[in-house]
Amino acid sequence: MSGKKILFIADNISPFVESSPMSDYCRELAQSIQESGNEIRTFMPKWGSINERRNQLHEVIRLSGMNLIINDTDHPLIIKVASLQSSRIQVYFIDNDDFFQNRLMTTDEDGVEYQDNDERTIFFARGVLETVMKLRWSPDVIHCHGWLSALIPLYVKTAYKDEPVFRSSKIIYSLYDKAFSNTFHDNFPELIPTKDMVIQDVGTFKFPIDYNSLMCKAMDFSDGVICNSKEVDPELIKYAKSKKLPVLKCTKAGIAPERINELYNTI
Repeated sequence: MSGKKILFIADNISPFVESSPMSDYCRELAQSIQESGNEIRTFMPKWGSINERRNQLHEVIRLSGMNLIINDTDHPLIIKVASLQSSRIQVYFIDNDDFFQNRLMTTDEDGVEYQDNDERTIFFARGVLETVMKLRWSPDVIHCHGWLSALIPLYVKTAYKDEPVFRSSKIIYSLYDKAFSNTFHDNFPELIPTKDMVIQDVGTFKFPIDYNSLMCKAMDFSDGVICNSKEVDPELIKYAKSKKLPVLKCTKAGIAPERINELYNTI
């Protein structure tokens, strides 16, 4: 798949966070995508556990400064950047004092899930898309990994569908193990609309809005699905097939980058 532009969005990528099946896989896949002759832009959250000095993060002033309004509250968008030294891939970090600064991933230091994980999901998705628009870079494929990117497909196919940057973009969504146990607030769908969206654009969620409900919403607006774990809930795989989406299943040996490249080419 020579010459494609791939927007790679992940919850976490090593070595910026501790090694895990997702963080290691995302690093290796991003490098493989680039080495296959493609142009790549990579985004992840600036979790509070990331050491900015050790990882040489610095703020990109020209991309920062926008305020995103969520639940009638202004949240400044801060963009930072660093490089994966092994591959020289630039990684853009979405940051904000309320949602990410000095805070961990889904839970705090005591293992308690953050009550605003729903608003963090909205902020991250909109922050990524607004930044890509500022970069004036049009991805052929948007590949999302993890719960925090679950609203990316919905936004691309509704609020941002007429933006020239995303008009031709196809979306791949990667499923992993269950990431959180709590449910989002019942008013979560009402907080999602932005730009010219209305609540009808969001569609219906299965209540309560739990991890599986969020994953199903992501697949509602995706063009292909990858099961990046053998522990993916079979109900999610069944749902993807009911939407008649192409599905790549994880094998004992994992999923070879060549199979993902082929999926990029066929959606």
